[in-house]
Formats: sequence, C-alpha cells, structure tokens
Amino acid sequence: MTIDRDATADVATPDVVEPSEVAERQSEPQLEPQPDGAEARAAQEPDVAGAQAESAPEPVTDLPRALEAILMVADEPQSIVSLATTVGRPVSAVKQAIAALVRDYDGLMGGPKRGFELREVGGGWRLYVREEYDRIVTDHVLTQNPSRLSQAALETLAVIAYRQPITRSQVASIRAVNVDSVVRTLAGRGLITELFTDSETGAINYGTTELLLEQLGINTIDELPPISPLLTDGTEGFDSDIR
Repeated sequence: MTIDRDATADVATPDVVEPSEVAERQSEPQLEPQPDGAEARAAQEPDVAGAQAESAPEPVTDLPRALEAILMVADEPQSIVSLATTVGRPVSAVKQAIAALVRDYDGLMGGPKRGFELREVGGGWRLYVREEYDRIVTDHVLTQNPSRLSQAALETLAVIAYRQPITRSQVASIRAVNVDSVVRTLAGRGLITELFTDSETGAINYGTTELLLEQLGINTIDELPPISPLLTDGTEGFDSDIR
C-alpha cells in the first residue's frame, strides 16, 4: 500500500512543551479576578447599618427600675420620647412603666406611700417631694447646711435675683460655666424656687424666695442695689433696662 505523503502532512501534530517552559509557566503569578465597579464601591462604603446597630443602646430588662434610676438624677422633667431613647424601649412600654411607677409611689400597688411623687410637668416627668413634706425638708436643709455659700453660688444667685424669671441655660450663658450643681444647692437652701415651666421648651424658670429677702433684710426684690455700676459696660449679660 502506498502512503500519500501530502495527506500525512496535513495531519496536525500535538505541540511538544519543553520541561523548561513548564517550569516558567508554573512560576508565573496567578492574577485574581478583579471585582466590577459595583462590587468595588460596595466594598469601600462603610457599613452604616452595622455602625448604627453597634451605637444603639441595649434594651434594658427591668424597665421600671431603669426609669426610676434616671429620674432620680434628673434636674428637669424628662419627656417620654427622651426616656424611650435612653433605655432603648418603645414609647408605649415607657408610658406603661411610668404609669406603674406613679401608682407604686402613691401606694396603690400594695406598698407604702412614698415621701416623693412622680409628677408630669411641662411635657415631661420628674420626681418631687410631696407637698405635705415640703416644710420638713426645707427645715432639714437649712439646719443641716449652715455653711456659707461659695463664690460661684453667690454669683449665680445674683444673676437669678436680677434677671428673674430665668432658666438655668440662660444663667449658664451669662456666667459661661455649667451651673447645674449650683442651682441645686441654691434651691436646696430655699433661696431660689421654680416659678414656672416654659410650655414650648419645657425649661424651668427660677426666681428668688421670701427666705432670700429675709436673709438680705429687704422687703421686695426692687430694693436690691443697682448692679450697673459693677459691670464692665453696664449691660454685659443683662438687658438694657437693668438697674
């Protein structure tokens, strides 16, 4: 049989790879597939939902006791929404817990009637001494704290006396310092009192008491000496009609 050499020439022969070429291919770095534009942007964007979940407060287990602890240190009425945000619970649950605390303090849940009450004032809730114990608490504070007022307390008292009615934030703005503790001290001494709560902001407005007039030996607040000569420009931090 005769073999056609031209036909055998058309048959494809496999490529022969030399060992050295195999080693070079194995040593070349393998490139990983690159993410498309959407995947790349998603990888670069921060996990906002995760960050919000981490920053959110953990819901408390004993809601009434948690609210009680917050109200014990609150200087101003706390709104239901603010309390719900703090404890991380629904507004409806906070309302129910507040109502339960009111009944508990009033002695309507089998326990004794407390010497304080939880009262709603200016759109918020705050603990107050019961009216029947106001006098005894005032006498205790005055007899147990006979020490002289600090310079900061005297300055704050002067601002309240001349600018009343005035809120704590307004006093702090004039003195350029935090006055929370000083206001508590003055109120505890019976020298200032809460006059009313602003219906829009919920801020408490303070004024002086009859006790201060007695301590100063004057009959009315109008008998206070003019303060304008003591100020740098006569009006700093005060209204233009200040005496």
